[in-house]
Amino acid sequence: MASSCCSKRLRSMIAKFVPLLLVLFVASCSWSASADKSGGGRGNGTQATQFSSWDELRAYRRILARMDRLKKASVKTIQSPDGDVIHCVPAHQQPAFDHPKMRGQKPEEEPEERPKISADAAEEDTVFTQAWSDGGEFCPGGTVPIRRTTERDLQRYSRSGSLRRYGMKPRASSVRRDSTSDGHEHAVGYVTGDQFYGAKASLNVWPAKVASAAEFSLSQIWVISGTFGNDLNTIEAGWQVSPELYGDNSPRFFTYWTSDAYQATGCYNLHCSGFIQTNSRIAIGAAISPASAYNGRQFDISLLLWKDPRRGHWWLQLGSGPLVGYWPSRLFTHLGGHANMVQFGGEVVNTRPSGSHTPTQMGSGHFPREGFNRAAYFRNVQVVDWDNNLIPARDLRLVADHPACYGIQGGYNRAWGNYFYYGGPGRNVRCP
Repeated sequence: MASSCCSKRLRSMIAKFVPLLLVLFVASCSWSASADKSGGGRGNGTQATQFSSWDELRAYRRILARMDRLKKASVKTIQSPDGDVIHCVPAHQQPAFDHPKMRGQKPEEEPEERPKISADAAEEDTVFTQAWSDGGEFCPGGTVPIRRTTERDLQRYSRSGSLRRYGMKPRASSVRRDSTSDGHEHAVGYVTGDQFYGAKASLNVWPAKVASAAEFSLSQIWVISGTFGNDLNTIEAGWQVSPELYGDNSPRFFTYWTSDAYQATGCYNLHCSGFIQTNSRIAIGAAISPASAYNGRQFDISLLLWKDPRRGHWWLQLGSGPLVGYWPSRLFTHLGGHANMVQFGGEVVNTRPSGSHTPTQMGSGHFPREGFNRAAYFRNVQVVDWDNNLIPARDLRLVADHPACYGIQGGYNRAWGNYFYYGGPGRNVRCP
């Protein structure tokens, strides 16, 4: 009798738990398999992706859904020689207008007033070549070129980061010049102690070697306001090599912004509702080609970031040439007024592989003392003052976190104005 009772209880327990176990089993399978189904037919040969949580899977699906919307909206698709796919999307359907407060709007007209250049200033070469347009194809007017994010991009990123922060810098990121404790190392020139309304410089582009997918190397301009707490505002533009984000070691044109010290706001390029692009011939996130060569020809880009005194938006311009787009003033708190610091230079992430310093290069991978044709540089370093004038960046301070790994040295001459060379190889006999 007791045996019969126990058997009934056991059968009852099994009847209750088997459905639950089946649900858990199906759910665990779906975390890996459903991504493969949702990405079917995209033609990149990827396999099922493993996800650690439903949140990661939802983030994956959300990103792919956004890219599918952009693909459907595009009026032209261009296959880049380097493997990138560029969609020409109507300007009013770019990601910036996904934001509830921006839906139904269009990019604003370009401002008539630009920063005033002194009469004796040298003309900047505004040639800006990218791999995707090497064949002479461009997006038609009224559209913007958007680099397609692929399943492979997301799978690669998910190995070391959360897809919920895809396209964002790590929370530990900093523009502090003494920020080596979080693995970020800098060699920069900066100005502070005044009110700034923009910045301009020319910098040469290099195919910096990055040691691992968890690291990057970049060279950029930072326009900064707020404190180094949670209210830091920045807008950033330059070139970067990031295998994790792009899947290769090509130098790529990029933008970034944050309004809370890289915590929950901001993103690279057009990965979120933020930067509004207006240019149909520049693809943000696409490779810059050609790049500079050691003891060879140098290729540089001239960038100008400035605040429109009428509407308050922060515009990105290629030297004295075409505008790329703008960061709307609504994105920011402190930068709604002005910047209190501007920074120019290089940054790398040092993950200390095997306990030693990374061999990831900054700039050309050579020290500043090697000079022109060999070292990376910033030249004609300027800021925009309260009256919308471009003026030399006076009292430019130069600092390197670890000079034995990445150095910096500068000067002034009539042709280059304020300039500096920076960078280095990372790990070497003096930088173990």
